[in-house]
Amino acid sequence: MELSIAIFGLVAALCWGAGDFSGGVATKRNGVMIVAIISQAIGLIILTVSAIIFKENIPPNTDLLLGAVAGLCGGAGLLALYHALSVEKMGIVAPVTAVWSAAIPMVFGMITEGMPTMSQLIGFAFAFAGVWLISRDETSQRLELEKIKLPLLAGTGFGLFMILIDQVQSSGIFWPLVGTKMATIPAFIIVAYYGKKLTIPGIKYLPLIVLAGILDIGGNVFYVLAAKTGRLDIAAILASLYPAVTVLLAWVLLKERLKNRQWIGVFAVLVAVMLIT
Repeated sequence: MELSIAIFGLVAALCWGAGDFSGGVATKRNGVMIVAIISQAIGLIILTVSAIIFKENIPPNTDLLLGAVAGLCGGAGLLALYHALSVEKMGIVAPVTAVWSAAIPMVFGMITEGMPTMSQLIGFAFAFAGVWLISRDETSQRLELEKIKLPLLAGTGFGLFMILIDQVQSSGIFWPLVGTKMATIPAFIIVAYYGKKLTIPGIKYLPLIVLAGILDIGGNVFYVLAAKTGRLDIAAILASLYPAVTVLLAWVLLKERLKNRQWIGVFAVLVAVMLIT
């Protein structure tokens, strides 16, 4: 059980981190909203086909509604994150969002499922410290309430997504996630339309956008598997290690130099994984 949740949670982090990397590279030359819409549409197609192939029973309306609300929360978090990244330094936005998005389901899990073991609690602390060190920019100014409002909003949206999608009672995985995309795509289109940000991306970037959509779905599916397999707080903490994957991919593929602080953060994340699992 512990091994399964560890594997599912870490694979979710791997997918989300790689998806953020792919989407981030794609948005450098394309509008953020159109990348988000296309990647979500790709996800909707894949999830629907998967649900049909695996012959999942259509869940009750309450589960589909939970999926839709979870999708709206996650979508709102994504828009808040993108807006925060456009007006604030990434070194402030990234760590606050990642830590807060993990803290909310962690607290919820402790309340509903009881306290985890002492070693797991220490692992949580190492995970928070590691994510902060990895994504924190040394040139960023000190934290101020005004600067962290949007990152906190983004983290709240992501954290609520993690909680709500775990409340789905049916054994199926794909149909509830279809509900998330059915809610986020129209919302994104409306925001993009009124924000006049509906632009067509260059065809050479479409494969990267499609990859981002596939990886996002992979992260969602494996997170749901982790949450269904074991404790919500453990699943959320492990999946929230995704910034480490994004930073390491930038180091390997874009030759971005990692600072000593970031290497310490990577070590802290590895220690966290060992303690939690």
